[in-house]
Amino acid sequence: MRVDDVKLDDGVVTKREIVEHRGATAIVPVLEDGRVVLVRQYRYAATTDLLEIPAGTLEAQEEPEVCARRELEEETGYKCQEIRKMSVIFLAPGYSTERIHIYLAKGLTETKPRMEEDERINVEKTPMPVALQMISSGKIQDAKTIAGLHLAAQSL
Repeated sequence: MRVDDVKLDDGVVTKREIVEHRGATAIVPVLEDGRVVLVRQYRYAATTDLLEIPAGTLEAQEEPEVCARRELEEETGYKCQEIRKMSVIFLAPGYSTERIHIYLAKGLTETKPRMEEDERINVEKTPMPVALQMISSGKIQDAKTIAGLHLAAQSL
């Protein structure tokens, strides 16, 4: 985190608190039958369990697609034959540098999850129309998941 002095267009000088983040990936894994593989986990900052698409932070010097493939397998236990970048989004541009690379993954093959020591993840497979309804009903509240599911639904 850093605090910058920023001069606005009208000459006023103010401060901006910025969270520096190396970036992340998020993956919308779609099974042959059209179900999307989601993960449910407790999010401390949100103080609740959230249903999300698999995602994770880029390691130093890691390419986004490599991270996406790694996170997919770690969190869900699936590998993919096809992966395609759908978009890059800013999570919270008012205070964070984080950019999330969102991928669509297909041709899934089940392996074994390799969750990190501090991760407690439950995998849920949900038909895409149901997942989209869960956004409308407020059952899915995570921004990257909302964006990813809408992007995937447009390209399926």
